[in-house]
Amino acid sequence: MSEKNCQGFRDSSPSCGPFTQNQNSHQSKACDCGTCVDCDKIYDSVRDKDCLEDLKVFLTECGQDIIDRATNIRCKCAEVLWTHITVDTVPFNRGYYSVYVRFYFKLLFEACVPGGKSQEFCGLAVYDKKCVLFGSEGNVSIFTSEQLCNDFCSNLSDMPCDFKTNMPKVVVEVAPPICLSVKLVEKQYKFGCCCCTCDQIPENICRSCGGGMTDDFGTKCLYVSLGLFSVIRIERPVALVLSASEFCIPDKESTMCADSSDPCALFKKMTFPVDDFFPPNSQNCK
Repeated sequence: MSEKNCQGFRDSSPSCGPFTQNQNSHQSKACDCGTCVDCDKIYDSVRDKDCLEDLKVFLTECGQDIIDRATNIRCKCAEVLWTHITVDTVPFNRGYYSVYVRFYFKLLFEACVPGGKSQEFCGLAVYDKKCVLFGSEGNVSIFTSEQLCNDFCSNLSDMPCDFKTNMPKVVVEVAPPICLSVKLVEKQYKFGCCCCTCDQIPENICRSCGGGMTDDFGTKCLYVSLGLFSVIRIERPVALVLSASEFCIPDKESTMCADSSDPCALFKKMTFPVDDFFPPNSQNCK
C-alpha cells in the first residue's frame, strides 16, 4: 500500500519544488498521499518469563568473609546493572539473526552473623540468553549531515564522519528481577551454574560493588534464583509513508496555573486518589 501511494504521488507531481505552477494542487495531492518519515521498524520480537535457577553470586573479599560467618542470608533487592548484546547472522537462513544477551545483575543481601547482628553486602550474578529473530536483509551505508561539518571551507580531515548502516539493531527491555531463593553451599560441592569467571566481569561492573570480585579464598558459595521478565526486539531503520493531512499543532492553553494568587486553585482541580487509600481487589486490577 505504501509503495503504491508513493508511486502515485511521484507520477502525479513531476515538477515538485518552489517553481511549481500549481502549488495548491501539489499540496492537495501530498496530503492525500501521506507523509514520509524515517523510523525504526520492529521486524520481530519475543517476550519471555525466565526462571534463572541457582546463579552463582560473585563477591568481594568483604562479602566472602560475611557469608563464611553467616547463619542466615536473605536477598533484599535485585537490579539489572547492564546488558551486553551481540548479533550474528544465522547460516543458511537469510534474514535471521542470533541474538546473544549477557545480563549483569547487582544483588543486595542481608546476613545474620554471630552476635545477633546483621550486615549488608552486595554481589554480582551473570546470565546468558540466546534467541533467534527475523531482521530481514539489506546492508547499505548511511551518511548524514552534521552542523559542525556544514562549513564550505571546513577541514574534513579533522572531523569524524557520521557513518552507520541499516543493519538491524536489538533492543532489550527488562523489568526489575524478582529474587526467588538464596542458597549457601560449601565450595567443595559442585552446584549451580555459571557462564563466566570473576575475571571476565568488566571492571566498571565490579566497581558498582565497591571493588574487584574474588573467588580465591573462603569456604562457602552463594547462589540465587531470579525471576526475569524481558522483551527482546529487532529493529531496522526504514522510511514509511503515514497517512497525515495536517501538522500536529497544540490546541490547549496553559490556563490551569494562570492565577498565581490562589495557590489552592490547581489543587482543587485534582481528583482524590481513592486507589491509594483503598487499594483495588484482584478483580478490579484485571
